[in-house]
Amino acid sequence: QVQLVENGGGSVRAGGSLRLSCAASGRTFAMGWFRQAPGKEREFVAAIRWGVISSYYGDSVKGRFTISRDNAGNTVYLQMDSLKPEDTAVYYCAVRTRLTYNYNLYYESWYEYWGQGTQVTVSS
Repeated sequence: QVQLVENGGGSVRAGGSLRLSCAASGRTFAMGWFRQAPGKEREFVAAIRWGVISSYYGDSVKGRFTISRDNAGNTVYLQMDSLKPEDTAVYYCAVRTRLTYNYNLYYESWYEYWGQGTQVTVSS
């Protein structure tokens, strides 16, 4: 069982920045972020996998958000710049621990463990 601890949510004005972090209690294969706004489905934001380190982004955040990890590989960061009101949502960290060559990082079902969520609010 892997525990996830998220930090860094908060409120910011449009154009501002926030940095989220997610620390996993055990070894991971990949880590990602999803978000869910009120009345909407959960949406893929970004993910990063180890081995040949590769990062992936949802279309709505490309060029504004950056995902990275620490050297130990069990903490992931999401740097969010040029925030917009439509980025307002609860952001969830997700982890996959099992190795696979099927990189369906964009799908919720690919992940095994989830954080409790952290609120990000962007005002106009």
